[in-house]
Amino acid sequence: MIPGSTSKMTESTATVVAGVISAKTDIVIVAGTGPLSTIRPNFGGGQFSGLLVLIPTGALVINTSGNILVGITCAANRPVWLVYVKSLGKWLINSGV
Repeated sequence: MIPGSTSKMTESTATVVAGVISAKTDIVIVAGTGPLSTIRPNFGGGQFSGLLVLIPTGALVINTSGNILVGITCAANRPVWLVYVKSLGKWLINSGV
């Protein structure tokens, strides 16, 4: 982020299919209640770390059977911030829980 400038984030929608979504933008509005177990990091094919904001339209269940380190049940329309850590190969949720 550059001081004095506006940060711009890209946005898309996704539906959980077989527990998987592809994160092709910074913000992903997620339809369905899951369970979500794998988020494909499309920035460099997972070769880099990065940030993602999920906005579930329903009570989305995120579990740990894929590349997500800690699971939670997300409230509808509440943003969930995630960080992909390349060295772990996992998404970490910044939920405060």
